[in-house]
Amino acid sequence: MHVTKRDGSAAAIDLAKITVRVETHAIGLAVEPILVAQRVIAGIYDGVGTRELDELAVRTAAGLVTTHPDYDRLAARLQAAILHEDSPATFAEAVEILAARLDGAGRPAPAITDELLAVVRAHAARIDAEIRHERDADFDYLGICTLIQSYLQQVGKRIVERPQYLWMRVALGIHAIGLGRPAAEPDLQRAFHTYHLMSTRHFTHATPTLFNAGTPKPQMSSCFLLHMHDDSIEGIYKTLTDCARISQMAGGIGLHVHNVRAAGAPIAGTGGTSNGLVPMLRNFDATASYVDQGGGKRKGSFAIYLEPWHGDIVEFLDLKRNTGKDEMRCRALFYGLWVPDLFMRRVEADGPWTLMDPVRCPGLSDCWGGAFDELYQRYEAEGRGMRTMRAQDLWRRICEVQVETSMPYLMYKDACNRKSNQQNLGTIKSSNLCTEVVEFTSPDEIAVCNLASVSLPAFIAADGTYDHAALHAVVGTVARNLDRVIDLNHYPVPETRTSNLRHRPIGIGVQGLADVFLRLRLAWGSDGARRLNREIFETVYHAAAEASCALAAELGAHLTHAGSPASRGRLQYDLWYDERLARGEALPATAEEVYCTSGRYDWAVLKAAVVRHGLRNSLLVAPMPTASTANVLGNTEGFEPIPSNLFKRNVLSGEFVRLNRHLVLDLIARGLWSPALKDRIVAAEGSVQDIPGLPEDIKELYRTVWEISQRHIIDLAADRGAFICQSQSMNIYLRDASLAKLTSMHFYDWKKGLKTGSYYIRQTAARQAQKVTVDAGMEKSRARRRQAEELLLSKGAATAADLAPLPDEEVVAWAQGTCAAADPEGCVMCSG
Repeated sequence: MHVTKRDGSAAAIDLAKITVRVETHAIGLAVEPILVAQRVIAGIYDGVGTRELDELAVRTAAGLVTTHPDYDRLAARLQAAILHEDSPATFAEAVEILAARLDGAGRPAPAITDELLAVVRAHAARIDAEIRHERDADFDYLGICTLIQSYLQQVGKRIVERPQYLWMRVALGIHAIGLGRPAAEPDLQRAFHTYHLMSTRHFTHATPTLFNAGTPKPQMSSCFLLHMHDDSIEGIYKTLTDCARISQMAGGIGLHVHNVRAAGAPIAGTGGTSNGLVPMLRNFDATASYVDQGGGKRKGSFAIYLEPWHGDIVEFLDLKRNTGKDEMRCRALFYGLWVPDLFMRRVEADGPWTLMDPVRCPGLSDCWGGAFDELYQRYEAEGRGMRTMRAQDLWRRICEVQVETSMPYLMYKDACNRKSNQQNLGTIKSSNLCTEVVEFTSPDEIAVCNLASVSLPAFIAADGTYDHAALHAVVGTVARNLDRVIDLNHYPVPETRTSNLRHRPIGIGVQGLADVFLRLRLAWGSDGARRLNREIFETVYHAAAEASCALAAELGAHLTHAGSPASRGRLQYDLWYDERLARGEALPATAEEVYCTSGRYDWAVLKAAVVRHGLRNSLLVAPMPTASTANVLGNTEGFEPIPSNLFKRNVLSGEFVRLNRHLVLDLIARGLWSPALKDRIVAAEGSVQDIPGLPEDIKELYRTVWEISQRHIIDLAADRGAFICQSQSMNIYLRDASLAKLTSMHFYDWKKGLKTGSYYIRQTAARQAQKVTVDAGMEKSRARRRQAEELLLSKGAATAADLAPLPDEEVVAWAQGTCAAADPEGCVMCSG
């Protein structure tokens, strides 16, 4: 038999080569490469392509992942090897190909800038010498597939970039070009430093930066916060156009509409009355669906924020619901409430709540705290409201919609303003798409935030301690990178440039906190976990502030530093301390005694430097969701607990079995891992709590987010919140969500002082849906498969390793003497 090589030529099949290829990529892994090779060999037919055999090896290894997690790494290495064979051998060659790219009409459409091309041509040998191709073998299977599907640059259908080329393009795009720097004098040292940190998975820039750094339109910002320009035809459609332009360039949008008049409010210009928010938002709904992010890479996403005193609040809450008339729904949008403390107090006291029109009751969105309370109560006393209802009735409606749709997000207006370093600019009126960015907006300023996330597991030392010094150093690099992104960025509309150059906010987040806890054997909510959580975020904030202060001394503070809390030496934890003092709490004499318990940093020295030099960036820390980039780096998302210990995940790049590697390795080490135990975990929806025979310490450590008290999640959020100068995307997870449970959780996090009360409300119904999606048909087919496996094993017709990667229908069909494989001639079982 012959194989067809990639160049189209034929060659005799060499079975030894197949085995050696698998064995080469299996070095250092606890896998049986001969098992994978045997299955690949069994799939050979005359004329089979070498590429087809390589892909079969990948699928075979991936199918064995529940046997041992190292099979996932083997599949990733095999996939990376395919990518390497298809892509240019050097970064310089890849850049030349990207620079020569043509569009569909044959016109030049370069994928990288002339500046980057000139730098690479001038320093090709030096740059290529820094590339570490072997690091492409360090991804897991989902990570490498996510990169291939969504991130790596391609020309036509050919993927030109490798992961190492992506990291280098981003590093050079940030440090080696722009700002008038000549190609002959690029800052290669900083670029290489950034490359190596990303390449070794210490941190990653956010998705828009990975997409666009070094390209002709380097729109590298993640989040945009808009103010409705004006409650007029011109203002509304100007805002809509801005949203479309930003979405086109891969920006997620947060828009507040507090100042748009309510339905039935008079319109002086026409003598008519307003149609209110719903018809207007249907235009934004259609635009979000039509204008996707990054040319189809991600869907357009708009989050709409409203304060609960607005006359259209009830209709606003219903916009995402699955039932009701379509003309009263805008299901492509996301929704958030910007909640003043007065509303929460009225709910708590079962008091009245008056709905108002922003035209008849102006200024409510322009103030906060005591000023808002006074103005709102004056309007109530003057009878200006549209109608009055029980505050608890509106609260009940909010919770009902959260149960049904997982939103609206809850953001606490007064906490966001009271503890902001931008409070000297005016009232902050909304958050972003994911509730972690809290920035000032105005009609002439669209707030922007540039994001990156630090991979927390990368700083676990070999001796099992946490290396705060290394984390501190990397965060400093990230802060400098993000500040430079501000100057290099392509801004979709002028108002974005105005805001970003004036205030220079950045958002540093994290990923993999759950991995850190698991590797250090810290149960969620334990004293050790709470202490390490505080210390990690103290380190992140101190490093970011120190780097920003050093940049201010070198390049100048941001233009609005004067008058900010930081200019007076009041950092984020001081603002949390001040708030608690204002509530009448008896506290120690200094904020450091309350919040800075590690004693690792001299905050007094840093504060003095900030007063003297300022900060280059008005805001610094904003832990965001990190779904895509956490997939790439192989981490758990953000600061979230694990959702399950074993499940399937459907993403753009395909369907992937995901298991908790830490748990499986623990069980293997104790001699407990087996196919039967795997089946029990799957049947229990990824839980290990009710599985007999497992040690109690395993059950405690590997609780899923559904099995952890939500008070632990909120407590950790509040502990880290003192070192987060923006906010954090905190989800709430509830079994059988109810009004009582939601009310308890929301009032607990409000009284804890959090800025984000909830991002999404995750609940049992969503979890059950995940099980159906993840393990489709498992409940019905498990018994049939088990019987079929027992029959095959008893006859000696197969081994457990043979059966493990096969789908249920193939196992059952083969036991019945038939074959359900798509390619019976190449079926492993039939050929065996």
